[in-house]
Amino acid sequence: MSTATASGAATGAATGAATGATGQDAVPASIVELMQRLGRAAVAASAELALAGSEAKNKALTAAAAALRGASAAILAANAEDMREAQERALGAAMLDRLALDQKRVEAMAVGLEQVAALPDPVGRVLARWTRPNGLVIERVSVPLGVIGIIYESRPNVTADAGALCLKSGNAAILRGGSESLRGSSVIHACLVQGLRAAALPEAAIQLVPTNDRAAVGQMLSAMQDYLDVLVPRGGKSLVARVQREARVPVIGHLEGNCHVYVDRDADLAMARKVTLNAKMRRTGVCGAAETLLVDSAAPEGYLAALVQDLLGAGCEVRGDQSVQAVDARVKPASEADWSTEYLDAIIAVRVVDGVDAAIEHIGRYGSSHTEAIITGRAETAQRFLTRVDSAIVLHNASTQFADGGEFGMGAEIGISTDRFHARGPVGVEQLTSYKYVVHGSGQVRP
Repeated sequence: MSTATASGAATGAATGAATGATGQDAVPASIVELMQRLGRAAVAASAELALAGSEAKNKALTAAAAALRGASAAILAANAEDMREAQERALGAAMLDRLALDQKRVEAMAVGLEQVAALPDPVGRVLARWTRPNGLVIERVSVPLGVIGIIYESRPNVTADAGALCLKSGNAAILRGGSESLRGSSVIHACLVQGLRAAALPEAAIQLVPTNDRAAVGQMLSAMQDYLDVLVPRGGKSLVARVQREARVPVIGHLEGNCHVYVDRDADLAMARKVTLNAKMRRTGVCGAAETLLVDSAAPEGYLAALVQDLLGAGCEVRGDQSVQAVDARVKPASEADWSTEYLDAIIAVRVVDGVDAAIEHIGRYGSSHTEAIITGRAETAQRFLTRVDSAIVLHNASTQFADGGEFGMGAEIGISTDRFHARGPVGVEQLTSYKYVVHGSGQVRP
């Protein structure tokens, strides 16, 4: 696949084309030049931001929070236009839910910025320190990653969350939101820039790609490796899969959130009912929503029926195996594909399993390594589940909907990672840093 690279910017501009997302579409020279300009500005800003003190970064965040509150009417008006257009395009319910803003969500964005400001500065921490026999003192010190590109769909609040987390961790950010949220994201971004300006930090520390042209995404994936240090996708499976497939820089993210709740034989029924219903139905379109319910075959009589009837009564479609179908005629037969499906909708797959080991085996076969919960009153069973389930987040007697950086005390998150290197689980300010080794000597030379 031919692409316009950073070093080949002049060539790209001269020809007026580079390979696009499909490998055939031409990328306009204007898009190539735009993305190169954003990249250069971000690199320059990141060098300055890496040296910025906590006071300046916190001032920018609190000023941006105040700007968000002051611009709430403008944000909601812009979002209303985005919603109108999205509805005309017949976007799905999950996308519309993520896109929608109200006063409560605007306030949550402002509070999120203030919470990030209140966090300890993750940059410059001495992570480890030791002295060698020759007297060398070696320190492992946290440093920013550099320039982070974030590509996301819907969710205009990601503009605030991602910008805040990158700023606090000393990283410059290039944000490319979905075309469906550009109006709202632009107003939110303007508030972040106000905060940067108030703290005398470079305005290019947080940049929003100001175009709906999809070619901009292709440029971020394949032609900006001289500028971007890492990419974070946040959106549907097709977006994340494309980023993971085409990106030429490291990617932090998850492909699917096929999350499970296992109700054990030793579970408290009232707790199991409350947690299961919340895990599925609180918000069905988030990646931490439960998609499969597993119930122990040795659970007391009535447990399965109560759980299924709660879900059906809440308007959730239930697809189950034969044992589940037997407790309620409204249950639809589950297919093999249902066990590995992330619905992001009011649909759940339910299966009866023979104990905790069978639940662990099912999750290992069908899960996506995102978030899994066990409901049980037996500590030994819980520990077996928590130790043996290989997912980024495992919970005991709590809803999978807690899979969220804000709920973990991180202020906000840039996304959930199911990777097994660098960052795993909610990605907050600490996860957006790397480290370097600082060595102090007194004239030592190596023999």
